[in-house]
Amino acid sequence: MRLCERPSVCALMVLCAAAVSVHGGNVLVWYTEGSHWINLKPVLETLVDKGHGVTVLLPNTSLYMSASEPSRYRYEPFNTSITMDGFDEFLQAFLHFAIYESTHMSYLQIFARLVEQINMDIELQLRYLDGVLKSPSVMAKLREGRYDVLLADPIYVGSEMVAEMLDIPLVFTLRFSVAHTMERLCGQLPAPPSFVPGTLIKLTDRMSFGERLSNFLFYASQDMLAAWFWKDIDGYYTEYRGKPTSMCEMIGRVDIWLIRTYWDFDFPRPFLPNFKFVGGIHCRPAKPLPQEIEEFVQSSGEDGIVVFTLGSVIKNISADRANVIASALAQVPQKVLWRYGGKKPETLGSNTRIYNWIPQNDLLGHPKAKAFITHGGTNGIYEAIYHGVPMLGIPMFADQPDNMVHIEAKGAARVLHYNTMQSQDLLDALRTVIHEPSYKESVMRLSSIHHDRPLSPRDEAVFWIEFTMRNKGARHLRVQAHNLTWYQYHSLDVILLLLSVGLLLTLLLVKSCGFCVGRCCGRTRNMKNSKSKAE
Repeated sequence: MRLCERPSVCALMVLCAAAVSVHGGNVLVWYTEGSHWINLKPVLETLVDKGHGVTVLLPNTSLYMSASEPSRYRYEPFNTSITMDGFDEFLQAFLHFAIYESTHMSYLQIFARLVEQINMDIELQLRYLDGVLKSPSVMAKLREGRYDVLLADPIYVGSEMVAEMLDIPLVFTLRFSVAHTMERLCGQLPAPPSFVPGTLIKLTDRMSFGERLSNFLFYASQDMLAAWFWKDIDGYYTEYRGKPTSMCEMIGRVDIWLIRTYWDFDFPRPFLPNFKFVGGIHCRPAKPLPQEIEEFVQSSGEDGIVVFTLGSVIKNISADRANVIASALAQVPQKVLWRYGGKKPETLGSNTRIYNWIPQNDLLGHPKAKAFITHGGTNGIYEAIYHGVPMLGIPMFADQPDNMVHIEAKGAARVLHYNTMQSQDLLDALRTVIHEPSYKESVMRLSSIHHDRPLSPRDEAVFWIEFTMRNKGARHLRVQAHNLTWYQYHSLDVILLLLSVGLLLTLLLVKSCGFCVGRCCGRTRNMKNSKSKAE
């Protein structure tokens, strides 16, 4: 008998379906920017698909977030004192320093400039935060929203404070913090410097003695820098709350950490129950290409295509670099689709077409995709892994050089230096990636690892967000290390006690031996003296 032939069963099924739709959670999403926003959007769409209400905090100054774009989630706007021109000026200054100026600076000059840039970044972040925390109307709306969880990418600070003020669980989604400082110092994630390379140091998990020394010193230096930079945020929080407040301690209360890497990209390392590795959240099967692009792709014949982009932030490069790149691309038999917003290079070949935007994922998923020339952004790397396309990396700034070290170490990419490569270097590297079978084999192995999971990364991320809502947090997954002092965590008090006991026992043994030797020697002397007198 079919179930729906029984009215009572049918009614129960309808009631259950209604209950699921009515009792969806209420998710508040922290504002973010750039590729971080691109990575977050698929998760929000999936949450909406599952019946949850999603509200996104939207600053009036943003490069990527816009209330005018079609979406199924709701925006909660807030104002900042930062103008779009001011934000763009800061971004362009940072990019110019990271890509061009730093190559002509000493280490000391680079360090001084980085400190200046980070201080400016923190100032901007706190001015964004003013628009939320110091706006009575915005905070009143957030309290009235009765949210079940706050989902945040900590690229912008403040989500931990707002979660505290609203008394709701907090879920982080992030790629990394420099040298894992936030994850290690605040989240208590173990990271032995002997085999866990700090992010941005461009090392693998197989380090020589010198590299292990560098990694150890890198961790130590970044910990000191983090303490220095975080004090401004601590001061802001302390002033707002009227009592001493530590940003790191508040971050330590995060319920779930969704780390946007996986073992196809990252090196194996220890992790905790509330840390979930969900790399490739945004990846999806390829969709059909627009007709004009599809015709160009099909015209490549057996040679196939090369997909080339330096990311969404780098829209233009110098004429010299553009001509170097175009000259190399003109010499390959493949058709090349290049996302580029600058002036058309003089050396551009007939096999290369320039676009202001390309459907990157759909091109990488096309059967004719032979290679991916990338700046090394995590999103693009994961799309190439997902579809099994070997890579040629031209990293520009931030985590990109470190990302490409990972993929090169796994045998799926070659890497060139943007400022020093010549046309022949690019041509040789591209030919190697396309024609040397090991690169395709390596990336297919990574693709197999990526797909061989009990849940897709997007479904897993959504599961843990729902898990946090169902259980009113995930404090039961937090380790006791959060409640230990630094000397208790490293068992220094235990070691000190054992050393003290060992020293005391050694001292007693030495004293006892000395006493016994003294008694024996004294008795021997007395016997000799008695014998002498008798004689």
